Amino acid sequence: MSPLALISVSDKTNIIDFSKVLVKEFGYKILSSGGTAKHLEEAKIPVIKVSEFTNSPEILEGRVKTLHPRIHGGILAKRSNKIHLNDIENHNIDLIDLVVVNLYPFQKKIEANCSWEEAIENIDIGGPSMIRSAAKNHQDVSVLVDYNQYDQFIDELRKGSLLSSYKTELALKAFEHTASYDAAISNWIAKEKKLESNIHIRTFPFLRNLRYGENPHQKATWYGLNDMGWNAAKQLQGKELSYNNLLDLESALSTVLEFDYEQKQNPPQQINAAVILKHNNPCGAALANSPSDAFRKALDCDSTSAFGGIVAFNNNVDFKAAELLANIFLECVVAPSFDKEALEILNKKKNLRLLKLNKENIKVDNKSTFKSILGGILEQENDNKIDPENEWSFVTQMRPSTEEFNDLKFAWKICKHVKSNAIVIAKDLTTIGIGAGQMNRVGAAKIALDSSKDKSNSAVLASDGFFPFSDSVKIANKFGIKSIIQPGGSVRDKESIDMCNKFGISMIFTNRRHFLH
Repeated sequence: MSPLALISVSDKTNIIDFSKVLVKEFGYKILSSGGTAKHLEEAKIPVIKVSEFTNSPEILEGRVKTLHPRIHGGILAKRSNKIHLNDIENHNIDLIDLVVVNLYPFQKKIEANCSWEEAIENIDIGGPSMIRSAAKNHQDVSVLVDYNQYDQFIDELRKGSLLSSYKTELALKAFEHTASYDAAISNWIAKEKKLESNIHIRTFPFLRNLRYGENPHQKATWYGLNDMGWNAAKQLQGKELSYNNLLDLESALSTVLEFDYEQKQNPPQQINAAVILKHNNPCGAALANSPSDAFRKALDCDSTSAFGGIVAFNNNVDFKAAELLANIFLECVVAPSFDKEALEILNKKKNLRLLKLNKENIKVDNKSTFKSILGGILEQENDNKIDPENEWSFVTQMRPSTEEFNDLKFAWKICKHVKSNAIVIAKDLTTIGIGAGQMNRVGAAKIALDSSKDKSNSAVLASDGFFPFSDSVKIANKFGIKSIIQPGGSVRDKESIDMCNKFGISMIFTNRRHFLH
């Protein structure tokens, strides 16, 4: 008896060639319906219609086609079970040996902002049922859910009988496919109707194994989306990305995104931002009229820490910027685009990883962050909302000048991406000192101010948390700081305000903190 394959695919990539091999080389008969059947018939491939096979018409505008005992009996029957085989014979059911199904494109529909009704109609019912039936009975039935599996399946057929271990692998992929599909639907309903989900449901397909994690003895794996984020970035050159590279790239990009992200060459009035990052902390950042000036100014902040760091630009990398980049050892550079001449210069540094990441591959809205803890996962909204300046309070007698106010806004944006306790010293839209990850705020201030050296005179200071004591203000004054921005909210705020008034320092309360642990 000829083997029977049930084929019903939304993504019809390579299905014609695959079906021809099944029919001509292995004698399969093809069972299909709807658009897939029509597609195969147009390619002159013999097809048995599902409605003819079940002796039941498609009903409810195609909602019910394959939900029938002759379909699921043919898939679920255990070939070694006499009761099953008797039922198959008594009900005149043909055994189905192969199920090739991929599902209605629900994810693509909702990404296109379709209506609720249209999205609901793109929830596949029969497809997941057939996939799950075949996967459950995988010792007797093979199941394919991705056109990338077709070639290997043909190769395995050519070897003779399919190995049990191979069929189990197919079953795993099948259940992963339906799990991901159900997760997408559940998450969409919760989001659309603003409902609170009682379980954590997120699915990300396997992308690749990394060489190792933070340290060589730790295994690491990368899961993610093919069309979004770092996997959508085009790596133009350099070694394979590491676990630490990806973490640092994420931090560098999130910082530079504070200043928009374009893909234009020499645009008029474009703010060029450059951020240098090391071990998940910015060690230099600047705004300038050109990418080269922005990088040079950022590098001046802490050229020692920049060695072996990550650089992110918010605009096209030109020839002049590439010349500066080539003069220091760096791990990665990410930007929206690179000039041809810039690539020719940077190509000489073979191990330098260059990544081109388009703006459309970056999603910042409604994004969550996750941290694992013993026995669970913590989820929170991303801290990417714009701080409304109309909510800021000018709490001192002295008010910042226009230049100081611009520096304060810049420093506040950078401070948001520095590990707590965080202090950022800035002047002329450039960081000149950064204190990160200290156990107390005075310690962070000392590090930032000491590293700024004599540049801190008339500079500004940003703190990610309030000042519980006036000691930070005293240190700032000692180094010539003229303006301070901080969240406020301490019961002893008045001490800091009074100390600023004493020294003629202006201070702004943002009324919002940005701790980063």
